[in-house]
Amino acid sequence: MRIARAIRSEMEGEEGQALFERIGAFLLDQRLAPTPTNYAFVHRLFTEPDDALARAVELITERGVRITPRDIQTLTADHGPEESQQCHVDLKARAEGLVARTQMQVEGFADMVTAMRAETADFGRDLAASAEAMSTGSDAPKGSDGVVRITAAMLDRIRVAEEKLESTTREANDLREKLEEARDNARRDPLTQLPNRRAFEEAFAAQEASGGRMCVAVCDIDHFKSVNDRFGHAVGDRVLRVIADALSECCRGHLVTRYGGEEFAILFTNVPIETARAVLEHARGTVQTKRYKLRDNDAPLGEITFSAGLTPVEPGEMHQTAFHRADRLLYLAKNEGRNQVKMGISDLGNSRR
Repeated sequence: MRIARAIRSEMEGEEGQALFERIGAFLLDQRLAPTPTNYAFVHRLFTEPDDALARAVELITERGVRITPRDIQTLTADHGPEESQQCHVDLKARAEGLVARTQMQVEGFADMVTAMRAETADFGRDLAASAEAMSTGSDAPKGSDGVVRITAAMLDRIRVAEEKLESTTREANDLREKLEEARDNARRDPLTQLPNRRAFEEAFAAQEASGGRMCVAVCDIDHFKSVNDRFGHAVGDRVLRVIADALSECCRGHLVTRYGGEEFAILFTNVPIETARAVLEHARGTVQTKRYKLRDNDAPLGEITFSAGLTPVEPGEMHQTAFHRADRLLYLAKNEGRNQVKMGISDLGNSRR
């Protein structure tokens, strides 16, 4: 068969055969069906071991937790080539623009400092020469007129130096603001304006370092794909923003992030898990009771709900471990009917079905 010949051609040679066997062993070990999607996913892991996707999978499996089809779907969406490439292009463009502006301002600052040093040196030499002339009486400025001229020259150069320093200070402040803006943009989701995954991970690390108590919740909009399929991505984006606003309002005081796709992650700090659950239940009820309409014709959009998994973070636990435990609880909530919050403490292992 043509397909069989193509596969054999791809796998010719010892390296190809070894890769094929490694992929097969991984699929068998993870109890994954040898579907094209799963094969392509694992193929990427072994051919791009330094990729963010491979590192994410390694963090999941390092404690004996198996990858599930839902993990593959989520990770592929988060680390897909098109999304990663576009994100890389956007970040690269912003970074290059910032670097270019920074370089110009730094070069301008360096030129100004060089000019000021030259003027200061010239001024110093002039003062030394004038002082020597006045002390020896040779070619010295006569009387107070000479002192006035020297003082006027000194004041004029000081004024020029102050103006340049003021201009440089303004440029430095402008650069500082641009850097702060770039730093904030790197940690914010452009659609919902929520903090993103990077912000979640940094906040988790900071809280862990301080020894604070944490709970992690993972929320996912129910039947979100059907919203996009029926009404289009523009309506889907509006739904994402509505959920983001509701979670931010109901979980005020805690970090609400858009983790990826239709998934939100919430970091509860210094509250008991029962309190975190009550907050989540309030948010879930708030979203459920709202009546959503299409902007164009006021037609009802239908009920919008979300499911959530909530778990406490154990001392010294990595954020990936806690997140995936909460994600498995989320999957359990969806399996049992959606529109509910599932709470758990111990690692669920392979509870997904």
